[in-house]
Amino acid sequence: MSASHNLIPDPIRAGLAAGWNVIDGATLERDRTLEADVVVVGSGAGGGVTAELLALAGLKVLILEEGALKSSSDFKMREADAYPALYQESGARKTRDKAINILQGRTVGGSTTVNWTSSFRTPSSTLDYWRRHFGLADYTQEALAPWFAMMEQRLHIGAWDVPPNENNDLLRRGAEKLGIPTASIKRNVNGCWNLGYCGMGCPTNAKQSMLVTTIPSALDRGATLLTRVRAAQLVFRNGAVDHLLAAALTADGLTPTGKRVTVKARHYVVAGGAINTPGLLLRSGAPDPHGLLGKRTFLHPTIISSGLFEQRVDGYAGAPQSIYSDHFLQAQAIDGAIGYKLEAPPLHPLLLSTTMAGFGEEHAAMMRQFPHVQGLLALLRDGFHPEAPGGSVALDSHGAPVLDYRITPFVWDGARRALLSMAEIQFAAGARSVLPVHEMAQSYTSWQQARDAINGLPFKNLLMRVVSAHVMGGCAMAADARHGVVDGHGRYHGVANLSVHDGSLFPTSIGANPQLSIYGITARLASGLAEQLTGKPAPRFAAGPDAGYPAGQDAGPAGAPRQQAAGGAHPRRAGAALAGHAVPLVRTA
Repeated sequence: MSASHNLIPDPIRAGLAAGWNVIDGATLERDRTLEADVVVVGSGAGGGVTAELLALAGLKVLILEEGALKSSSDFKMREADAYPALYQESGARKTRDKAINILQGRTVGGSTTVNWTSSFRTPSSTLDYWRRHFGLADYTQEALAPWFAMMEQRLHIGAWDVPPNENNDLLRRGAEKLGIPTASIKRNVNGCWNLGYCGMGCPTNAKQSMLVTTIPSALDRGATLLTRVRAAQLVFRNGAVDHLLAAALTADGLTPTGKRVTVKARHYVVAGGAINTPGLLLRSGAPDPHGLLGKRTFLHPTIISSGLFEQRVDGYAGAPQSIYSDHFLQAQAIDGAIGYKLEAPPLHPLLLSTTMAGFGEEHAAMMRQFPHVQGLLALLRDGFHPEAPGGSVALDSHGAPVLDYRITPFVWDGARRALLSMAEIQFAAGARSVLPVHEMAQSYTSWQQARDAINGLPFKNLLMRVVSAHVMGGCAMAADARHGVVDGHGRYHGVANLSVHDGSLFPTSIGANPQLSIYGITARLASGLAEQLTGKPAPRFAAGPDAGYPAGQDAGPAGAPRQQAAGGAHPRRAGAALAGHAVPLVRTA
């Protein structure tokens, strides 16, 4: 891999060589004071989109990121390197009671640098619920469609034409035998090599993360990027943010160096992701007259079932997620019994071994069969029923955010039903045995045996393994300040110059992988903010090779961007030539 790796252009190194304004907090030798029109805290899905659109509008933008700036030259497809370097708490962030493991990115590009590329528009049922319960009258499919289309075009989100790997195709085949509908997952890739290591950073720049799209575009337009700098406190005066205090971190990103950075701006956008965004606002003493800040934080609590097959599955190879089923989301009302989305996760040795239950020889025996293991996961749709209220972010004794998330009997019932659904699908696909990821479960060799055993399992914290890669909420949008922290424009209720542009905006979970929801909704919010700050129509993205640069046409009268036909924004098949992958989309000076 190393020889060919050197042949892949690195747009980050090229940009740095061309003179991007990037400041590594670990190298600061003195305190710094910086000024900008807008400071964006966080460089993930919401922060990246916001930074690019504001920079395109001619505003002076400063992006502040706690993680380090890594690039394709650093991505070696090794779990032991990737998790400590690219994830919050080395991939081991947990809820306060340690019952749920949480995967979130901590690097330039945030979780978009390490996610599995699955892209879904916000479901209409979710938007309907928001309008009814949170007064978000203009959050309709029709109003958001142009923004989703714009971001799909910008990030090459489209159909994945390569046949699914065996790990995903077993979900399709098993569900088909049971009459359960499935569909293909759209992906934000361009020239994907179909390697399967998306969660460790894309070594070919094919994944259209913020790292290789919006952040380079903003830097090309004069933005400043601060890395390894932790936002410590927003300082409020007279109903507005006066300045931001931040702490430079050591090269390992763990410890403050003692050097401080002060940032003054006209407007402040917090986009550090759910958990971190409420954490910063709580540390800052942000106004919270109704006690809503940090509340209603959602996780899509996720449970897993592993199946053992005669043939090799090799779940580490090929596009990580390409098949899904929403059948069990649509089987009941959104505010009825909790529904769940079925997908297949990629299987890599470290991730699998630390997720599976058991220990000792039993665990070792399971890992020896690793090439034949298939995985299914169920994302439980929390936030739509009084018995699935989500969790609450608070601060620990050091001022770090911690999530309390109580799994109620209502949610556990969904977990039980999801384990049954996944086991039945795996047996229908030809599994020799199925092992639900539960400390008291065993490998079952028939559907009847598995059904009886699953129905008899105790569903409790630390017995049932629960994980999450989708953290949402904590700064919920609502038209009325009594029901939400920010309004439908992302503006913080009661603070003149503060916005939130990330997944913490969502008043419920999405019911689908949330990255495209964040892209589309924050593009809309950032465009409105750009118009307010400049007094001019907001820029829009072009199609084709100039994506990320103004197309010479402003937003339409209703604020919805006019669209051009997509210029070949379509994923290539595995093994495609280097021409056409992500690098040409990002012009470096």
